Parts: sequence; structure tokens; C-alpha cells
Amino acid sequence: MPAVSVSDITILPRVQELPGSKARTVRSITTAPQGFEGEGFPVRRAFAGIDLADLDPFIHLDEMGEVEYAPGEPKGTPWHPHRGFETVTYIIDGIFDHQDNNGGGGTISDGDTQWMTAGAGILHIETPPEHLVMSGGLFHGFQLWVNLPAAKKWSPPAYQDVRAKDVALLTSTDGGSLLRVIAGEVAGHFGPGSTQTPITLLHASIAPGAELRLPWRKDYNALVYTMSGFGFVGDEQRPVQAGQLAVFGDGDSIVVRAANQQEARSPELELFILGGAPIKEPVAWMGPFVMNTKREVLQAFEDFQKGLLGSIPAIYKEDAKPKAPLNRSGEGSKLGGDVLDVHGAPTDMQEG
Repeated sequence: MPAVSVSDITILPRVQELPGSKARTVRSITTAPQGFEGEGFPVRRAFAGIDLADLDPFIHLDEMGEVEYAPGEPKGTPWHPHRGFETVTYIIDGIFDHQDNNGGGGTISDGDTQWMTAGAGILHIETPPEHLVMSGGLFHGFQLWVNLPAAKKWSPPAYQDVRAKDVALLTSTDGGSLLRVIAGEVAGHFGPGSTQTPITLLHASIAPGAELRLPWRKDYNALVYTMSGFGFVGDEQRPVQAGQLAVFGDGDSIVVRAANQQEARSPELELFILGGAPIKEPVAWMGPFVMNTKREVLQAFEDFQKGLLGSIPAIYKEDAKPKAPLNRSGEGSKLGGDVLDVHGAPTDMQEG
């Protein structure tokens, strides 16, 4: 798990818990079910079973892999649409190519993040490069969906690369944690990601027996997903392990401690920590579209079918033949898949 590492963690700025701060209690711990995405790569559905009100402003989180591909096995996604939110793809191990019909795209690898604002609508594709398909290799990453408020759902599509070398690196008071701040603010230090919705996103590695007491904005929610290892969350020391998501309650700090003994494959407790300011608007979600009303979602499907979300660039059209109906993440080219999810926030949603 290379992502971003440093040879001497003691030289990094130290994050201090503020005097008199209130540690957040743990509201729930859930285990992510496993499934498949795109053309068949394995994922864990980190947010499965969690109410959207507790996730707000986030919608969806997949842990992609960790998987060791044999030659010819690496898989990606075909061309598919999105509207109304942002996708954040963080690669820990491996390589992913991304292209969209708005001119955005590039290659991301160990520790890089690709941030795509779908806004009013976009088509894109995510695939392993040809040389990785030929050779095989390790692949591990995350894709996060961040909601946009109604006022920004119709903003122009945008794309940004967040390179591993640019993330803010911090350590804990005891020097036992490495924090990689991808976006947002931690104790006065800012990650390079530019966000439409106020959030903080970081990858933390905690040495065996070390404790992280992380200052956290009171107006943000707080979620901690365990990638690998064993640990304890909250001052109540509730145990967590790989594939589990902890949802925290109110307060202004997050407390996590790594168990003294860790897995042989991962010597430290590896965490994906995130939170943001709740949007508190109705959410209507089906497949690749996240809007405020059912009418807006159905309109998005119609617009996609009519080609109003744009067209696939000519150089990619040979590889863009439909392979499956649209599913939760939007792959394929036909209306189908899941029942429309409708959530009112803070009250029952009004029809559009």
C-alpha cells in the first residue's frame, strides 16, 4: 500500500486536539458488502445500509479492490453518463486512465486523485491502461460520490487532477500516524483538492498501538472507513476491522487507535476519513444521476438518450458499444436497473 509515504514522519506538522474538545461518540459500525462494478472489478459498498441523512453530503463510496490481477484480467468501466454530483477517484495502488467528453482526463496512479464535477451532465470512461491489462498487477482505490446543492447541479462540467506529491502531509501528536489530506482542512492545513461542496477527505495510516485524536469541524459529519488492519474508534474503543464503516455523532474531534497487532499484509491501520457540511436538500437518485426530484432524474435519462449530455469523442467510438443496462454507477447505455431512491431532507421530498 504505497500511496504516499515519508522516510521521517517526525519532521511533519503535528495535529493537536484542542483543549476542551469533545470527542465524537460512535453512532454505528457497519460491514460493507462485496459486489462487482463496471466490467467486473470487485468492490466493497462502503455506504450500504446507511441512511443518506447520515451520509449527507456524500452519496456513494466504493472500495475498488484490493485485487492482484493476472495478465489480461484488469477491468474498468465502459462510457457512461453522470449528472448532479462529483466523482472523486483515489488510487492507492495501480493505474487508471480517465477520459470524458468535455476534454478532461489523464492517468492517475499511486496516491493520485481524479476529481470530476459532472454538474449539468458529462460522459466518461475509466479503464486500466493497455500495458497493465497485458501485465496484470495490484489494483486498489476508492470512488466517492459527493452531492451538489441544487444551485450547483447545473454548473458546467469540470475536471481536476490532484497529484500525490501535492497532498498535505501531517502527523499526530504522538507521531504514530501519517495523514494525507486530499481535500479540505485539518488543523489549519489544507489539501489541494478544490471542492464545490465543503468537505474534508484524508487517508490515514496509524502505527500499531498509536492513537489519533483528530480535530474535526462541528458542522461536518464524520465517517471513518477501515481499509485494512484492526483498531478501535471513539473514546468508547469500539473495535473495527477491514471493510467496516464507523459513523460518528456530534463533537469536534475523531478518536481512533490502532490495535497492537496488525495484519501481516498491512503493518498499519489504514483508514479513509471523510466528512462535510450537510446540504439538507431532497435527494432523488437513480443509477448515474443524483438530483432533487424524480422529475429531474427522469429528465436526465431522457436527455442522455437524446444525446443532450454530449457525445463520445470519435476516437473512442469503436470501444463504446453498449455492454449492459445502466446500473447504480451508470455503466451501460439503456434505462434500467435500480428503483429510484428518494430521500427528503429535512422533510418529505416534494415532487418536481
